[in-house]
Amino acid sequence: MKPKGKPHPHNALTDRKARQVQEPGRYADGQGLYLLVEDTGARRWLLRTSVRGRRVDMGLGGFPLVGLAEARQKAIHYRRIARGGGDPLAEKRKAQTPVPTFTEAAQAVHAEHVKGWKNRKHQAQWINTLKEYVFPALGDRRVDQIETPDILKVLAPIWLTKAETARRVKQRIGTVMDWAKASGFRSGENPIDGVSRGLPKQPERKQHHAAMAYADIPAFIRRLRTSELGEATRLAFELLVLTAARTGDVLGACWEEIDFNSKIWTIPAERMKAGREHRVPLPKRGIELLRRAKQLSAGSDLVFPGRSGTKSISNMAFLMTLRRMGLDVTAHGFRSAFRDWAAEQTHFAREVCEMALAHSIEDKTEAAYRRGDLFDKRRKLMNAWANYLAVKPEKPGRTGKKRRRT
Repeated sequence: MKPKGKPHPHNALTDRKARQVQEPGRYADGQGLYLLVEDTGARRWLLRTSVRGRRVDMGLGGFPLVGLAEARQKAIHYRRIARGGGDPLAEKRKAQTPVPTFTEAAQAVHAEHVKGWKNRKHQAQWINTLKEYVFPALGDRRVDQIETPDILKVLAPIWLTKAETARRVKQRIGTVMDWAKASGFRSGENPIDGVSRGLPKQPERKQHHAAMAYADIPAFIRRLRTSELGEATRLAFELLVLTAARTGDVLGACWEEIDFNSKIWTIPAERMKAGREHRVPLPKRGIELLRRAKQLSAGSDLVFPGRSGTKSISNMAFLMTLRRMGLDVTAHGFRSAFRDWAAEQTHFAREVCEMALAHSIEDKTEAAYRRGDLFDKRRKLMNAWANYLAVKPEKPGRTGKKRRRT
């Protein structure tokens, strides 16, 4: 018959014994809880448990600051986490980390994401909207104390009067609260989820950038050239339309990106929305515009410098141009017009037109195999677009055919 082993201790210690024991060593209380007595006489609690098949020793605090009863409660808590397949050490670290305020959490989220955002304006706007609309009301509140009614009070005053801004604020609050939950500072649902039920319906949103019909663009270009706007702005706007580029790409262009000999404008990856270098074929008219811009730039590294010479023309320049011309369209809408023209008036393949707009290939398999940028085909496409824009209108009463003399 196998002899019985020594029984495991259970609540073997008392507060009195924990205070009086002098000999350095480890004294078992039971269930993996020990009192460690150091050579110096200092005492601390230790829990020995198994985490996912691996033995782990974790400290539970010094005695007598942490009493015997509290040490036992902590031991039970962490053993339950280990039995459930969790990591008691990770839980302990979270418990020791103070819960951040909304301001601290928002700043942490911004710092994590900012390196992945190529647009500097968006980088600043993301945190600035929270500073303006959220920090005054919720900035000092801990993220685990913020609930749906608190967010509703922030959004309600601007939900109808500043609809687009309010939607962005709502989305950014939700991102911060998602981060708080993922970081272990909150539990349960994101409080942003129930906010919409307490807000009125906003007016219908415009789904697309207002665009000019492509048939009207040649006349727009002629009107632009003779307008009283600043010459640099006129040149920049025409180049925008001619290349079907984005506003930020044109206004941020530097002379080092322009190759006059090869007639290529190479936009570096860090300035592109998709994060990839984009080569733009320049038609003859594009070269003419850039040579004139070179004369006006007065030695600046920027193709279209503002008054200071160190910063580009404001991104509001095109918007103000359209307003002064009495047009209810957007600068970005000219890209849509170009795409419509290419689809309806040319036989160029879809992928050529999409690459001309620097659009990403949505099909991941196709993207993996497509290495080139179809540059030669895109040059033909952009030359055709330039020729379309350069067509002069017929004079009134003319049909375009010579009249036969009688």
